[in-house]
Amino acid sequence: MVLQSGTKRILKLTPDGLEQILDVLHKIGFETIGPTLGNDAIVYETIGSIDDLPQGWTDKQEPAAYRIIKRNDQAYFGFNAAPQSWKRFLYPPDRTLFRIRRKGKGLEFMEQEENTAELALIGVRPCELEAITIQERVFTSSEQRDDSYLAVRKKLFIIAVNCTSSGGNCFCASMNTGPHAKENFDLALTEVVNANEHFFIVEIGSETGLSVIHDVESAEPTEDEVETAAGLVRQAESQIRKLDLDTTPKLLSANLEHPEWDEVSKRCLACGNCTMVCPTCFCSTVEDTTDLSGKLAERRRRWDSCFTLDFAKVAGGNFRTSPRSRYRQWLTHKLSSWVDQFGKSGCVGCGRCITWCPVGIDITAEVQKITGT
Repeated sequence: MVLQSGTKRILKLTPDGLEQILDVLHKIGFETIGPTLGNDAIVYETIGSIDDLPQGWTDKQEPAAYRIIKRNDQAYFGFNAAPQSWKRFLYPPDRTLFRIRRKGKGLEFMEQEENTAELALIGVRPCELEAITIQERVFTSSEQRDDSYLAVRKKLFIIAVNCTSSGGNCFCASMNTGPHAKENFDLALTEVVNANEHFFIVEIGSETGLSVIHDVESAEPTEDEVETAAGLVRQAESQIRKLDLDTTPKLLSANLEHPEWDEVSKRCLACGNCTMVCPTCFCSTVEDTTDLSGKLAERRRRWDSCFTLDFAKVAGGNFRTSPRSRYRQWLTHKLSSWVDQFGKSGCVGCGRCITWCPVGIDITAEVQKITGT
């Protein structure tokens, strides 16, 4: 039974109901990707059932620190931002664009086939939903659109999970990207675990979501159950660190010669970790290679980073030779010039760049020092 709450359609599921959703998705041909335990972390991989989810585990994140620890309950989604982002399923880190083979006296051009997989992403956080939307603008809003991205995105089924606890480094509330998912999902879950019951409040976000959940065992939630779930999300929001999104873009662009750029560059290793874990970074490079026989060549696209020294190398030289210039480019693009390009910030506040920076550079602290906010 689906309860209509204003313009929202909501219901209550047990963990068995979540298992039934996965079964339905499998039956109609989706590959289900979700969080699971691997390599002492919570990673996103193909899952077959809810038994593969990291039940009873959470993560603890600080600048330059990540570890998983046991929870005192059996929550399935009781963690925060995983080391990986979902972008690798839509925008693979390494992709063959085409191959060329010598054939007689001519050449045969073999374009890479588009990905036809139908993916269901299970457990997408609200900030990650926004990251997917941001990358859509990059890959679909220009004449140079990425057809491989579109092929996967059009078939994507998304089950979002609202945050009921705050990660140590996230600042999504300041970026208006969380902790509650507002749109761009098929189903959105809020997990409630207490001494007597374990259930999910589910919001239906699309007709596809409605069709998937139509025959799944569910119940009408009480007002108290809905409010309990909403209260957990509000509690998470109250714990999230703050960043002044209204003033930051202009203040950053007005302080390009601030002495803090020199100070942070002394710590920055220019390793590119922040860009690799970022769910919105899209920089890439293209490599052409041939086999030893000279009969086969291929062109590959792989992720790159604006922190790489050769990234800014052009015919006339390199216009970003110092870590200072590369760090400034990255931070100001994320929080200032991206707004000019796409109408909103390129940062969703997931905090991964803080967690996975080897020297613990905190983007929120740097912004506050540079802008004086």
